[in-house]
Amino acid sequence: MAPLLRTFSALSDETRLTIVEQLMDHGELPAGDLVRGSGISAPAISRHLKVLREAGLIEQRADGTRRLYSARPEGIQLIANWTISRRDFWNSSLDRLEAAIREEELE
Repeated sequence: MAPLLRTFSALSDETRLTIVEQLMDHGELPAGDLVRGSGISAPAISRHLKVLREAGLIEQRADGTRRLYSARPEGIQLIANWTISRRDFWNSSLDRLEAAIREEELE
């Protein structure tokens, strides 16, 4: 359960979630591209990247003096697996919601 808690904790921050989404959408990016337009300092981005690396959500590789970051599918898969394992909960919740909506429409 600890890896899952680390994952959710890391993604609970809006900046870190945005970073992961950027990497998933655009592939590997240098840290400088993650800073641009964010209004966040490079040292702050660096701290966010460290949290994401430690949670196993992103990986870093060196390309000369640049550091390139990419999303780790295994880290994202952890969330997907947890969500899928709770499918019965989600399905029954959605079924109850549908029943409540239909009941309200009949009133």
